[in-house]
Amino acid sequence: MGNFTLGRYLPLNSPIHRMDPRAKIMAMLLVLITIFFPAGWLGYAIIFACAAVIIIVAKLSVSFIWKAMKPMLFMLVFLLLINILVVKTGSVWLTIGSFTVYSDAVTQTLYIAVRLLLMIMITTCLTATTKPLEMTLGIEDLLSPFQKIGLPSHEIAMLISIALRFIPDLIDETARIMKAQESRGVDMKEGKLMERVMAILSLIVPLFVSAFQRAEDLANAMEARGYAPGEPRTRYKQLKMQAKDWLLIVGCCTLMGIIIWIAWFK
Repeated sequence: MGNFTLGRYLPLNSPIHRMDPRAKIMAMLLVLITIFFPAGWLGYAIIFACAAVIIIVAKLSVSFIWKAMKPMLFMLVFLLLINILVVKTGSVWLTIGSFTVYSDAVTQTLYIAVRLLLMIMITTCLTATTKPLEMTLGIEDLLSPFQKIGLPSHEIAMLISIALRFIPDLIDETARIMKAQESRGVDMKEGKLMERVMAILSLIVPLFVSAFQRAEDLANAMEARGYAPGEPRTRYKQLKMQAKDWLLIVGCCTLMGIIIWIAWFK
């Protein structure tokens, strides 16, 4: 669990790191929407190529992205098993006695797997190249037009950035508690069902206690520094869009147009 990378910021010197957070957030949303257009394998290949170029420009390693994808492998295997049992359309792929695997079951699972992996690549690239404070400012600016209808943009941006920031900390805390429990003789991998359930409970309870303690410490620290939700706030750092930021957004819009064209004429 210590290798969990989603939400971790890498302080590297790359053009992507120096971009405006608003441009990166909008680009991520555009690509995430694009992923769900049914453009087939050609469309996914184009999106993957664009994501790979962004990752290379951001100087992120392949191992870093792979660590973000590894936790999803169990879910993908589970989806494959469910689809094999439920989907009964398409040509027969494999027959073992009375059990039959159809092509549509495998195809649907592959589509879901590719979409999930692409989404993880894009979101990991955003969190790894954007500081938590910049993420907060970017989300707040993007949500600021909705303040006219009473939407607390700053509070929402703060909640999202705190959640992203504390994901790696909670993962590290889980690994630490697991090692502490194992050193006391708790076996979470073997034993009867009830024993494994009790072992998991021995992990969940201290994890919740630690999470609530972290939340209380954070709240006390914010209050001690004069943070008051809903009050007018000033900024030391002002965000300013540059030509490269607009170029990124235009590129993502162009990618969306290409994928829509492929899906329309497929």
